Amino acid sequence: MRTQDTPTPVVDVAVIGAGPTGLTLAIDLVRRGVRVLLAERGGDLFAGSRGKGIQSRTLEVLDDLGLASRFLAAGGPYPPNLPWHDGTPGEEFRMIDEAEATATEPYGGSLMLPQWRTARLLRERLLELGGEVAYGHELTGLEQDAEGVNLRFAGRAGTVRARYAVGADGARGAVRRLLGIGMTGGTVDPKPMLVADVRLTRDALPRTHWHVFPGADGGYAALCPLAGTEDFQFMTAFPEGTTVDTDPEAVRATVAARTHLTPAQVTGVAWASAFTARAALADRFQEGRVLLAGDAAHVHSPAGGQGLNTSIQDAYNLGWKLGAVLAGAPEALLATYEEERRAVAAGMLDLSTRVHRGETRRGGETRQLSLNYRHSTLSEHTLEADAPLRAGDRAPDGCPSGPPSERLFDVFRGPHWTYLAVGLGRTPDEVALPLPSGLPEHVRAHAVGPYAPYGRGLFLIRPDGYVAWTGTGEGLDPAGAVAWLERHLGAAAHVAEGTAGTAG
Repeated sequence: MRTQDTPTPVVDVAVIGAGPTGLTLAIDLVRRGVRVLLAERGGDLFAGSRGKGIQSRTLEVLDDLGLASRFLAAGGPYPPNLPWHDGTPGEEFRMIDEAEATATEPYGGSLMLPQWRTARLLRERLLELGGEVAYGHELTGLEQDAEGVNLRFAGRAGTVRARYAVGADGARGAVRRLLGIGMTGGTVDPKPMLVADVRLTRDALPRTHWHVFPGADGGYAALCPLAGTEDFQFMTAFPEGTTVDTDPEAVRATVAARTHLTPAQVTGVAWASAFTARAALADRFQEGRVLLAGDAAHVHSPAGGQGLNTSIQDAYNLGWKLGAVLAGAPEALLATYEEERRAVAAGMLDLSTRVHRGETRRGGETRQLSLNYRHSTLSEHTLEADAPLRAGDRAPDGCPSGPPSERLFDVFRGPHWTYLAVGLGRTPDEVALPLPSGLPEHVRAHAVGPYAPYGRGLFLIRPDGYVAWTGTGEGLDPAGAVAWLERHLGAAAHVAEGTAGTAG
């Protein structure tokens, strides 16, 4: 119960941390009409290249947010690797398995883009939608009650009242610490590592390859040209127990010592960081009205590029659920965030650890297209057991009727739900849309002819592009889709998108 001492709510959701996770969540919430405070401790966004791999499924997320084309224009493919021995190049190889784009999977292989540019593209989109980043907001305290969360910030930022809060402030962030939630895991590799963004002279190395320098002690160094920039990402490992110096002059000396380059060929060091590869999972992702996402909930080895991608998809899963609860859905819907995403994070932690240790290649698993929520309480499958698409699966893209008909991703794009009828006409050429009564206005109904990736039936597609419910127009009432919405969204099943923010 609110008392005179309880601040009046000023935002629906306070998101702590303006990294890729927080920015993605803020974008998704703002486009739903949710009032958001995106609080960032620093005076600007992160400046390093750290998470430079954007996987196929993340590009699909960005497509939905209106950003895929910008990312593709700003980044580029991973180049082949070129080993060097005493200044002599060897035979090139590929560390990452390539994949071609298909009709159902329009974004084939991994895209390289330094993390700082990812963050800036996300911020650009947030500003276009009317959101903003509140810099200089260092979280110092957090208390919650049955109706909201009070967040205290250092200095003049003061106290903010929110209905919900999300910690997207990293593995060492304040939110998880203030909640007292532990992390379970350990060291993947005890050897300390250095990663840095360096500028080289034009004649130093060609930008056509990811250059690898094997060390005599079994270690290595690597210089990877960062797509869309003039920089290289330098990474190297040190013997266990080494104290790594990230001073620019020390980085320059390390590059020269572990490659055939001279210190003079390293003309600048824009950013440097030392770390030890770890894999850890938060003991829980939610405490009352506060939730954890991204590195605040799971910490990965950088191998395989799973950390940033898993984090962005955390935000994508959580955004529509917060929007729905703010619009009147049962709070139990938020519990499905941990149910779905903690299991995914655990699997991705295992994958990134195996990639780091050389136990598996950077292959199809790392693209994250095969991840599913089949065992989620939100997934209701009523088609035959061997149907090609089940509830909980990612809904494939495609143009079932061939061009110039509408692509499915164009149908799905936006914060709405999609009620999709596939191949239910009386003849092979007929397109039928068996509509249930009472379909909410924020559910877009669409019908296509036969399409093998879906089989034949009805599909309720969630705002994050996964199948919530499957049914048929024969034998089962298509009103099952409406029943699913009313069961899991309650009052929010009949609220139009863009009216969720009601922090009154």
